[in-house]
Formats: sequence, C-alpha cells, structure tokens
Amino acid sequence: MREPTAPAYYDRRATEYDDWYLGTGLFTKRDRDGWYEALAALCASLEALPPAGTLDVACGTGFLTRHLRGTLTGLDQSARMLAIAQERIPRATFVLGDGIELAFPNDAYDRIVTGHFYGHLDERQRLTFLENARRVAAELVVVDASREYAGVDEEWSKRQLGDGSCWEVYKRYFEPETLLRELGGGEVVFAGRWFVVVRSHRRPRRPVGSR
Repeated sequence: MREPTAPAYYDRRATEYDDWYLGTGLFTKRDRDGWYEALAALCASLEALPPAGTLDVACGTGFLTRHLRGTLTGLDQSARMLAIAQERIPRATFVLGDGIELAFPNDAYDRIVTGHFYGHLDERQRLTFLENARRVAAELVVVDASREYAGVDEEWSKRQLGDGSCWEVYKRYFEPETLLRELGGGEVVFAGRWFVVVRSHRRPRRPVGSR
C-alpha cells in the first residue's frame, strides 16, 4: 500500500516506532555498522542547539524531541504517536495536526525542527512545507537519512509492521550540502553515514521600497 504520509500507517506503527532507533523488534537482526555511535552523536548535536521556542514537526514518539532544549511543542498527525510522546516528555505541549500546512500564526516559534519527515515529502509537499515553515519560524533544522548508506537519491521503501501489514513509503536520502542548497543555504550541524542534520535561516525580508 503506497501511503506517503498516511496517519493510519503511523498509528499502526506507533508502539513499535522506537524499535527502529533501538535495534529491537523487527530490527533486532539488522546489520547497521556504527548505528548506535551515530545515533548518540545525532542526539548530542540536537542537545547542543541553543534553547529556543521550538516546534517539532512530525515529532512521532518524541524520541528526538526530548533532546531539544527550550520551550517545546510537538506536532504530529498520529494520535497514538502523540500519546507516547506526551508520556515521554510531560513538560512539552503536543498538538494533533498536519505537518505540511502548519496551522500556526506567522513567527509563532523561533525554530522548527523536523526529524525523518522532510525526506518523505514529494516536490509539491516540500514546497508547501518550506513556505509554511519559513512563515512560522525564522530557523529550520532538518534531520534526515544520509545518502551515504542508501546509495540512491529516492525510492519507495517497503515497510513491514509487527501486525504483518506491509506498506510502501516514499523516501529520499541526502548529502548535507545538497540538502542545504534545497533549503536555501545554512550550515551542517551533523553529518555521518546514517544521519544528516542541517540548519537553515529565513532570509531577511527587504524593507518596502528597497531595491
């Protein structure tokens, strides 16, 4: 079943989503050389970001959200994911909603963070997300999968869940500099075999009447 951003898929995956990070469940026998060291470095790179009013888009179970500092709001389309995230991070606020349209006021947050969400968006969705992300916050941090291990730019990735259901999910993989160009520039926060993290800032608006 091809469902790029289907709530049903993530609701059904919620209780086993962290298995992907932890190497448990269906991921127990996966050979991922250097995975845990890379995961620790990824989390450390998020902890090193300055505290900020942050919206974590597609926060899932809050696995990465908990490493962010500042005032936190998590947004996800899966109620079951959010229930896990709220239990994990009681101090944060969690909101059920669409991660592309971002129904928040202009400049509602200092920073938007999104982990393993941007790479699931097709071109139309990406453009809409970026337009809204730039409207809602001046800073955007994207965490996603590295092309170094994938060997392809994009694919329909087959996902099997513990209940036996099978899904096909659209997925892109990134080199950090390529991702930054797509976002309009910025800096590399972390880059490794498994993950990339980049930070991009909204370009200052020109004053009315300037050339």
